[in-house]
Amino acid sequence: MMTYARLEKSDKKNYNFLVVGPWNHGGWSHGPGKSLGDIPFHSDTGVYFRQKIEAPWFAYWLHDKGTLPVKEATTFQTGSDTWTSYDAWPPKEAQSKHLYFQADGKLSFDPPQTEASSDAKNAADSYLSDPAHPVPYRHRPVDMTYPQDHPGGWYTWLVQDQRFVDGRPDVLTWQTGILPDDVTIAGSVVAKLFAATTGSDADWIVKLIDVYPEKVQEDWKLSGFELMIAEEIFRGRYRNSYEKPEAITPNRVTPFTVDLHSTNHVFKKGHRIMVQVQSTWFPLYDRNPQKFVPNIFEAKDVDYQKATQSIYRSKQYPSSVEVMVLPSSAAK
Repeated sequence: MMTYARLEKSDKKNYNFLVVGPWNHGGWSHGPGKSLGDIPFHSDTGVYFRQKIEAPWFAYWLHDKGTLPVKEATTFQTGSDTWTSYDAWPPKEAQSKHLYFQADGKLSFDPPQTEASSDAKNAADSYLSDPAHPVPYRHRPVDMTYPQDHPGGWYTWLVQDQRFVDGRPDVLTWQTGILPDDVTIAGSVVAKLFAATTGSDADWIVKLIDVYPEKVQEDWKLSGFELMIAEEIFRGRYRNSYEKPEAITPNRVTPFTVDLHSTNHVFKKGHRIMVQVQSTWFPLYDRNPQKFVPNIFEAKDVDYQKATQSIYRSKQYPSSVEVMVLPSSAAK
């Protein structure tokens, strides 16, 4: 998704508002905007933006005609595929809830219930992260980033099916059961991990994913599709300060916060909510040696080491993704 934002000041009034649409860079300025990659939007979102938002905006400010067409936040809500407007962002009606990691790859709004300290130490999922065999950020074969003869996968990689990493031993996955009702998320998405590593530095990549039903008769290629809704990487050395990186103490449970920014999405009835965690995302991001060095760009071959990463999911260490859940009647 690409954010389109404007801040304007005049003697009439100060305005600061946000418009977010389902496009890659510049997608609002040309073409119908009916889809991105394999994901359909069931309307001409680019035409809507140009005619209903952009043109009235310039008419108001340049020609003193009409009224401003938007509230503080106007966003195209994916999942429901509708334009929504809010008086504030995040919406005032949105409630903070946590999607907790559970045993057996389950994800739930209910917190984990393990009590004993011994359970807390054992209630974790682990994987071996090897910088020599990193998790790719899009499916192979990875084509040219900017091919001359046709658009490459780079332009739509954010909406590519994430099933290409399913089954990898260095990717952890948790997911809900089939949703009995729509779940609308509008606002910030923040992963709160309790993690340990056998190394002294680590990257944490977190993805929030919408898992489509196994049969989508409207478009069969979307059957079982795993669509990233929010995603981000955090380098563990900066957990306390970006100015003063610090080594991670090996084998110690440490809290990490990964800001996945904002989203406005409906996980529809019959879908599932999934969270994935991994420690490499190559070549989108450079490989972490997983051994603390003063400057990663000067790391030597011997500095790149395998490390066992553990994500905890106990009552004492409740790893989760915090989301803002919106009642269905809040958007207008």
